[in-house]
Amino acid sequence: MGRLRETDFLQGFLQQTGVNGGALLLSGEPGVGKTALLDATADAARVAGTTVLRMTAAEFEAEVSFAGLNQALFPLVDEFSVLGDEHAGALRAALGFEASLAPDRLLLSNAVTLLLRRVAARAPLLLVIDDLPWLDRASAAVLSFVARRLIGSRAGLLAAFRTGSAGYFDGSGLPEFALRALDSEASALLLAERFPDLDSQVRARVLSTAQGNPLALLELPHALRESRHDPAQPVPRILPLNQRLQRLFADRVVALPPTTRTLLLTAALESTGDLNVLRAASGAGYRLDDLAPAEQDQLVLLEAASHKVAFRHPLIRSAVVAESTSAERRRVHRALAEVLHDDLERRAWHLGEATVQPDEEVAALLQEAARRVRGRGDYQAVIALLCRAADLSPTPRARTSRLAEAAYIGAEGLAETKSTTELLQGVRQSDGQAAASLNYASAAALQLLDADGHVDTAHRLLVGALEAWPNPTDPHDGELIAGLCTLALVCLVGGRAELWHAFHAATDRLEPEPPEIMALATGLFAADPVRTGVALLPALEARLASIHHETDPNVVQDVAASAIYPDRLAEVREPLWRSIRQGRAGGPGRRRIVALMDVCFDDFVRGDWDEAGELAAEGLAVCEEFGGRFFSFYFRYHQALLAAVQGRFETSRALADQMIGWAGPRGVGMAQTYARHALVLAHHGEGDFEAAYQRATEISPAGILASHVPHSLWVALELVEAAVRTDRGTEAEEHVCALRESGTAALSPRLAMREAAAAALVAGDEAPELFARALSMPRIDEWPFETAKVRLLYGERLRRSRATNEAKVQLTQALGAFEKLGAAPWAARAERELRAAGQATRAPSGAQGVAALTPQELEIARLAASGMTNKEIGERLFISPRTVSSHLYQIFPKLGITKRAALRDAIGSGEN
Repeated sequence: MGRLRETDFLQGFLQQTGVNGGALLLSGEPGVGKTALLDATADAARVAGTTVLRMTAAEFEAEVSFAGLNQALFPLVDEFSVLGDEHAGALRAALGFEASLAPDRLLLSNAVTLLLRRVAARAPLLLVIDDLPWLDRASAAVLSFVARRLIGSRAGLLAAFRTGSAGYFDGSGLPEFALRALDSEASALLLAERFPDLDSQVRARVLSTAQGNPLALLELPHALRESRHDPAQPVPRILPLNQRLQRLFADRVVALPPTTRTLLLTAALESTGDLNVLRAASGAGYRLDDLAPAEQDQLVLLEAASHKVAFRHPLIRSAVVAESTSAERRRVHRALAEVLHDDLERRAWHLGEATVQPDEEVAALLQEAARRVRGRGDYQAVIALLCRAADLSPTPRARTSRLAEAAYIGAEGLAETKSTTELLQGVRQSDGQAAASLNYASAAALQLLDADGHVDTAHRLLVGALEAWPNPTDPHDGELIAGLCTLALVCLVGGRAELWHAFHAATDRLEPEPPEIMALATGLFAADPVRTGVALLPALEARLASIHHETDPNVVQDVAASAIYPDRLAEVREPLWRSIRQGRAGGPGRRRIVALMDVCFDDFVRGDWDEAGELAAEGLAVCEEFGGRFFSFYFRYHQALLAAVQGRFETSRALADQMIGWAGPRGVGMAQTYARHALVLAHHGEGDFEAAYQRATEISPAGILASHVPHSLWVALELVEAAVRTDRGTEAEEHVCALRESGTAALSPRLAMREAAAAALVAGDEAPELFARALSMPRIDEWPFETAKVRLLYGERLRRSRATNEAKVQLTQALGAFEKLGAAPWAARAERELRAAGQATRAPSGAQGVAALTPQELEIARLAASGMTNKEIGERLFISPRTVSSHLYQIFPKLGITKRAALRDAIGSGEN
């Protein structure tokens, strides 16, 4: 796997030696796959008819003269007779078949060379030697001689050794092929194939530690499973080695002087390799000069410029730790904690590792460090610190509190679901005080959502915990604010105004006021931006000004959410993409999911539908991978939106129905609202304005912008258009009035454009002025689909008022935008209007099949394929049945069919 380059090279070596002989040395670090490639090459040689001699040197035979030569040549004993008596005798004596004096070294070397060349004269021969460093001195000397004298024969020698250690074998002047580690793609593939159930955090750590070493990739997961008896136990900072890996990487460590091993242990536990820190911690019993033996043995590399020492491979670092005793590790941790007194996080961790008995001071320090680390979004490190703090807590209540905080961090960050469950069980078993912990309630509520529980149950759990909280007024109480944020999330996904009453009551109790970032995110996104958003725009503006320098991913997430309805997400894209990239590299699942959600929103309104589709698919996969399936509805919503605007109506309806069916029993009103938004667009695309009106008013009744349903802003124009087209003029006017009174046009130019267009639909003579005002809003080019829809509405109005030339201008621009986006149903409408205005449009020259159809023809073909009559199609598209018949007459030859019944197969059921 991932070895195509290497196998091709070795195949070429085989072909060469089969004609002209030669030798090749294969070098590489321990576990990199040298033996596997030797095996593959030997197998390929046998298949090709080559005689293969195989020898593996062994440590216990390293002091036995000619042990290696005996193993290699034993299969050729019967061939000795083809040599002269002198050469044959030398071979028998060296290999121990005759009791005589040791043969002359040159005579023996020539005998071996002659034997191999004679045998190879009948058929190609390959001598394969593994573990060259353990070859005994006598055999190594002979084979070093032989390797240089195979050219011109059909005999080859292929030997493998650990980089930097060829033992007694003299490889100078011989060609060498350095075997590199697997690349990242092959490493990930190997790990996924052998360990498909490995959770993402462990997978990322294994990939990082193994650095492409195949043996490490295969053995580290086993070692982790053996060492982590509790699923809730965090992944250790230094991955453990099993016996097989330890044998490979620790043999050179144990041979080092004790002071050098202590210095290496300090470097391994300190992790940065800072020589100044190592020097300051020299109370552990070493001097920096003690690095020399490890450097000479190529275990470490001294970087003079940075004044640091680095292990040549992470597994050497693991081997150093594995070969130490717990007492040695504690002593080094204590020394490092003293040196790092001013570094809270590192000092806390070292003290935690050095401490055995319960110690509240150390536990509190670990908890403080965990809260600081959380700001960077490193959930695994936070959970590890909090779990260690819980272990060192002297009272059951303190242990319960810290375990509950770890459980909340795990649930909020979508750490391994089973780990969070185990942590919650630990809380319940500690001292029976679980119900008094807001962190416990928050973690349990999040777990409940991810387990497909009912939103109202999670809501009751949180409200009860908040009402019982002893100090409900402190905005600096981290546990209280975490509980409120979790309640806000539950209310958001619940999608009903009544759920928010308890949240608003709780935040009103905070003195002097809620934290600004929480107020911003809830006021502009989660709760009711229709009524509270405009007042918060200055605060959003201030946050956006510094968002590119923000390092706290929680703040980035909240600012991005606040920017959705004001249409300012474009300004947060770079920080959001940072979270996505970190997630792809093994970072927190929750951050990646939320960032993908936000970028999908921005992509849709900006018209980057290809990327939106890719990210929606990625989001679904991440939800499945991290056990956050609850939020899958978000990405199905984006898929349903894209299907609707591209004319894939059956797909859009299926996705929306799936969302509504899933959300109903669980009380997830947000999913139902999102699904109905997609249905509104699909019905508009189909021209079914009655259905569009019904779905839009399920989101928000006509004449009202529903409380705590922010998406009412995103269907307002569609509601007004559907009302106008279904003769509900009063309802349309009432909704336009509600829009104006809300003042939400101030939230963004896009919303202002939509409001002006809605007003134009119910206006009389001032309609052109209102449409013109809508299209004069700033930044409208950022929202091509919305702008093109307004141009289409404007063009339709102009054509019906017989302002034909002006109509053509708007309709032509709309058609171009729709075609560029791939919004086929709207393109068909725009083309139909252009035809009615007297402007002919044609399919591209040379187009065949569906590609040859104009958007209007495609729409007519799709409707006819669905079983609608010409009259029904005409009513849907506002054209006469005769015009429909005329279009079908032109459509059939383009599709290569002769009857209506063949339409469905010809256009693929409309999924184009």
